[in-house]
Order: sequence, then C-alpha cells, then structure tokens
Amino acid sequence: MNIIPCIKWVKRGVAKSIPDKVKLSEDELRRVIEDTKDKIDLLDDEDDEQGEEDEEKMSEDDKSSTAEKGDKRKLEDDDDDIETKYDLADYDEDDEAVDMLKGIGNLTYYASNSEDPYVTLKEEGDSDDEDFEIKATDNLIVVGKTEKEYCCLEVYVYNEDLGNLYVHHDIILSSFPLAVEWLNYDVGEDKPGNFVAVGTMEPIIEIWDLDLVDSLEPVVVLGSKVKSKSKKKKTDGHTDAVLALAWNANVRNVLGSASADSTVKLWDLSEGKPATTISQHEDKVQCLAWCPSDSSCLLSGSFDNTVKMFDCRDPNKNFKSWSLNGEVENILWDKFNQTNFYATTDKGHVFYMDKRSAKPVFTLSAHSEAVTGLCQSSSVPGLLVTTSTDKTMKIWDVQDNKPSTVLERNLKLNQLFCVDACPEAPFVFAVGGEKEIKVWDIRESATVRKHFASRAPVGVTMEGDGDVKEEMEDAMSGMMIDKEEEEDVQTLLGEGTTDVLAVKKKKKKKKRKKQSQN
Repeated sequence: MNIIPCIKWVKRGVAKSIPDKVKLSEDELRRVIEDTKDKIDLLDDEDDEQGEEDEEKMSEDDKSSTAEKGDKRKLEDDDDDIETKYDLADYDEDDEAVDMLKGIGNLTYYASNSEDPYVTLKEEGDSDDEDFEIKATDNLIVVGKTEKEYCCLEVYVYNEDLGNLYVHHDIILSSFPLAVEWLNYDVGEDKPGNFVAVGTMEPIIEIWDLDLVDSLEPVVVLGSKVKSKSKKKKTDGHTDAVLALAWNANVRNVLGSASADSTVKLWDLSEGKPATTISQHEDKVQCLAWCPSDSSCLLSGSFDNTVKMFDCRDPNKNFKSWSLNGEVENILWDKFNQTNFYATTDKGHVFYMDKRSAKPVFTLSAHSEAVTGLCQSSSVPGLLVTTSTDKTMKIWDVQDNKPSTVLERNLKLNQLFCVDACPEAPFVFAVGGEKEIKVWDIRESATVRKHFASRAPVGVTMEGDGDVKEEMEDAMSGMMIDKEEEEDVQTLLGEGTTDVLAVKKKKKKKKRKKQSQN
C-alpha cells in the first residue's frame, strides 16, 4: 500500500538555513543497535507469550484436531529429514532480523565500517550541496508517507518564486503516520524551534526536530506503548492509535491529541505529560482544531457523528455538541470569521456552522464520497478547497454564505487523502493521494484567476499566459465528451478556436453529414 495520509506546510523563515547533521560516535551507534535488538527480542517474547495464551484457551476438540494433524505430519518424515539436514526451517531468520534493523537509518549490525568485514571501500566525505541550504523564501512541507512496509516523513523544500520542489531529507518512522502537526515549542527548553509532532498507529506521539538531519530518534516521545494485553499496565497516555494533533499557538506548551481510544488529551509539553483527558465522545476521535481567537476553545470531530466544542478550563462539564449526517472527517475554524467553523463527513458533505447556533449556516453536498481534505486560502476570503476519495479536488467560492463551485479537477493521484494551504502563497496548495503529493498553484487555471482576481492580496499577480487554451481545458473538464470528441477539441484548440460551443456544433455537423451520405 502506497499512500500519503497527512501533510503540513511550515511557514518561511523558521527553519535553520543550514540544518544540523547528526554524527553519532561508534559507542552511540552501538547503543542504538543494541536498543533495536532488544526491541526485536521484546516483540518476539510478546509473540511467544501471546501464543502460549492462545494455546491455553484451545478447547479439547482443538487439541484433538491438532493431534490428528500431528499424525499426518509423521507421514512426511522424509521431508522433515531434508529440512533438518539443510536447516531450511531457519533459512530466513537472519535476513528478517537485518530487515528490521533497516528501520533505524541505513545501519547494520556494526557501529563502524572498520568493524564490518564486508566493507573494503574507504568512506568518502560529504559533498557540499546547495540544495541542502534552506533559503528565507523557502517553505518546508512535511509529508507522512507509507510505501509498502516502509513508513517515513519526507521533508520537502518548496520555493514559489523558482517553482522548485524537492525532498530535502526524510525521517524514518516505525509505524504508519496518521497525523502531523508543526510546533515551535522546544520540549523541556521552553524556547522557539522547528518541530513536528507525529501521530501513528501506535498510542504514542513522537516529536522530531526538523532542523536536525539524519536523526535516528525523536526528541521526545509522549505516552508509552502498551507492552502486552496480558499485562494491564497503567498509562497516562492513549491506549490506541493517535488520529489527530492540534498545537495551541496561543498557549505554546499545550498540544491536543485525538485517539481511536475515544479520548482527547491535552499535553503539557513542559512536563511531557497529559494535563487533561476529555472523554465525551462515544467512538474514535478523528480531528481537532483550536480556535485562533480563544485559547481555551477546542473543537473535536468523531466517528460518533458529532462535533463537540469544549471550554478546556473544565472540558468534561462545559461543552456543546452538534450531530451531523456521518462520521466527521475534518473540522476547520473560519479564519475570516472566527465564530464559525467547517466540518466534513464521510457522506461527502461540508457543514458550515456558527458556534452560537444549533443549525448549520449552510450545508454543501461537495463530493460523492468522503471529504478527506479541507482548507482555506491563507489570505483570499471565500476561497475554500476540498479533496475526496472520489479522486477530485474542488475549488469553492463560499463568500457571503453562498457556496458555488469554481473548479473541479482530477489530479491523477487516485484517491485523495489530505490537503493543506501554503501560509504565504494564497493560491498554492499541497495535496496528498495514493503514492505521491502534488503542489498546485491554482492560478494556472484561467477560471480561478478571473474569479478571484478582485480578492487577490496586494502584490499577488493574477495574470497568466495561454488564457484561451486554459479556458477551453477548464470547460472541457466539465463536459461529457468521448475520446474522439476530445481529439477534435484539441485540434480546434490548435486552430485557435475560442468558442466551446463551436466544438460541439462542428462535431454534430460532421456527424449529420456522415449520416446523410450513408
């Protein structure tokens, strides 16, 4: 399975121009390798323990059935002798152990090449690479990615002026990433920094330093993994996957997390512990959002088909609830009207709510499947973007509470799972789908340029080349035409045809002429 489940922009100017590189001593490398071996042994012990428990629970009938199977196996003694002779049963064991150690960053069993008998080449020094430098005009994009069994964060550099996009470095994760959140709070140091919190299928939150390249371990881990079901270990953290994260920019040491264990936790980053647990949802909590203008106000959305708004000074008593028509996929405060918020569901709907009212301001049937991504332009009022598992991205104008579709595009990424807006570029969005991401400046569309030209911020150009062709292509995206018609359209484009209807008329005329000849 190849998928981009989560994505987050980092604003310009917060990253170090030259990030630090981790250089571990041989002793430190040995420690990491031994720790990893211990973790592998622990997992093996847990599997053995679980196997023993399962065996104890087997019924007498199961045991009898197992005995019968054992008798049948006796008929295959010749094969067993061959297996024993050539040690075929353990043939793959060493390879499996090495594969697991790959997850700690291109390391082998040896702390240095001098210890590895198979390495005979001399190490080469690192070459200077201008792409390693992060300029003041660069944005970072943190992308959660899973490719088969490999899970990581890819840290992209994007430069709007140059149109550059490339992977700067990556961070290897031990589990499937579900949520990423940027924060500038250095845990334990109480000073600004450039960090990303990651929620995964594990019940923990990892915090990584984005200014540190080749790091093997997170700066800090919040919570702890549940060691074994048979050992009911008490934990202050979550007991299931972390589905959403929300950093409180107004109270910098507070990080909210939502989990499949149906709870929301508020973490005090200065202590590394949860200060509050909110248990008002009846099913998995999938999304969180702090109100930008009220540091104590938190929204949450759940599989129980509700959105709840908490006063975090006493959240288990002071909260409000709205019931929607499906599982809540996303919630988003309206940055241009902070008493209102958006919520999306797995039924394809977008709800626009006023926190003071029980009923929606408007409801939008946005997609035919779940609305998995939702964001606003950083500075263009009324510009809303949605993505869906129906494979489409849509640009909306919701100005004056009168939503209308401006543009719909299939980005050729198959199902779409997330979208986020560039903090500084009001028309640039990053979308995650199957296998890869796409960063799209929607001003490439003439339709978008014309529609939002009057609302573009000062200094943002809305001019573009090839308007006629783009207009035709935009129109074609909304027309039901077959392959032959599409070829005719492309021919007419080359001839300079500017009227979309002319394409249809010429096609029909050609068909009628052909029919009359027959």
